[in-house]
Amino acid sequence: MFSRQSNLLQGTLEMLVLKALASGPKHGYGIGLWIERATGDVLSVEEGSLYPALYRMTRKGWIRGDWGLSENNRRAKFHRLTRAGEGQLCEQVGGWERLSAAVTRAVRDSEPAK
Repeated sequence: MFSRQSNLLQGTLEMLVLKALASGPKHGYGIGLWIERATGDVLSVEEGSLYPALYRMTRKGWIRGDWGLSENNRRAKFHRLTRAGEGQLCEQVGGWERLSAAVTRAVRDSEPAK
């Protein structure tokens, strides 16, 4: 279940993309690379998941893309956060922190609270 090739839940992928873009514009390959590095190579995002997520997030107004040249002089779309995306990132990180703390408590606790 937690293999490097496992699929990310859609909301988790969106949060990671927003976080990747918080430090500045990136093209799709750069976003995928950031996610792999930031997670210590535990998570990898396939193109078939990443690009539809970028499209969805653009439609929602969380990111926008502009064409430019990559570091190897190839035409690439560079995505950046919008103000709405910055707000969404804060909201999603807060939700993730509450969820992960609750799951950690449940996993570590030998008996549920009464």
